[in-house]
Amino acid sequence: MRIIHGERMTMVFFQLQPGSGIPEHSHAHEQMGTVLKGTVELRVAGERRVVHPGEAYHIPSEVVHSGKCGDSPAEVIEVFSPVREDFK
Repeated sequence: MRIIHGERMTMVFFQLQPGSGIPEHSHAHEQMGTVLKGTVELRVAGERRVVHPGEAYHIPSEVVHSGKCGDSPAEVIEVFSPVREDFK
């Protein structure tokens, strides 16, 4: 994972291996992201969506969400606001 912190936001680049998942969670940060490579299945507030390369998504603050990588490796960029202090 590569992390860049600004004054009011955090940007993260990460890679996911096929079938790997991000458990259901929520946080105070607003979150937006885009898939660069592969696919990611997102569940946001109980709704399922598969995100393909070039597509973007938005997850509001405090909304429960999870993710799972598709059948091939994925690369994703996400932006969080405010700064993710837990990523420092």
